[in-house]
Amino acid sequence: MKLKPVLFSFLIATLPTAFAAAQTQTFPTSAGPVKITPIYHASTLIEAGGKTIYLDPAKPAKLSGLPKADLILITDIHGDHMDPDSIKEIIKPETEILAPPAVVATVTAAKPLANGETKSWQGWTIEAIPAYNLKRGPAPGKFFHDKGRGNGYVITYGGKRFYFSGDTEGIPEMRALKNIDVAFVCMNLPYTMPPEEAADAVKAFHPKIVIPYHYRGSDLTVFQKALEGTGIEVRVLEWYPK
Repeated sequence: MKLKPVLFSFLIATLPTAFAAAQTQTFPTSAGPVKITPIYHASTLIEAGGKTIYLDPAKPAKLSGLPKADLILITDIHGDHMDPDSIKEIIKPETEILAPPAVVATVTAAKPLANGETKSWQGWTIEAIPAYNLKRGPAPGKFFHDKGRGNGYVITYGGKRFYFSGDTEGIPEMRALKNIDVAFVCMNLPYTMPPEEAADAVKAFHPKIVIPYHYRGSDLTVFQKALEGTGIEVRVLEWYPK
């Protein structure tokens, strides 16, 4: 059977959206469910209470067909986290954007939220957690991610705490986190950390569930094996749809 051109085009256009929806994780909270959908790499869709939050919407994430943003959180200045074109695709007049001050210099519509600061938004509490390199950089004495520039975020809704690491190594501020229900942790060399280092950091703050993200090129079986027997549930999702 041959598909009509219009129908074929519609099916192709909706494939990325359908794939993303199949990866959606739903977490119960006292204020209702939180749905978190991986889009691509660090780009993430969060839905709860009739509101839509995006974390790091950036190319090549496919955003067409997804709901417009009520809130956008950006972690750092690099193009896989801060992408003005992708922001334009999902923004609406009332959309709010929160980002580190270094991002606000480019995304001027954003409100600054620096390391250590906290903001309340529509039933959510948003904490800016440091995200930086301890030892990895492009040259001796230089780092891919300088301390104080980028944010990770702990976002709390209905008593559940969700951590998104941003670009970071296993820094003391990560290891000192408390009462994290779900952690999204990066791992990719040379820019952040390898899976074994990520697992060691996760053991230190012991979330109930950990989901690797921003992991392009990493062997996730190493991460899973390192966390066996810890009581931490590892969920592996597909962040790089073909």
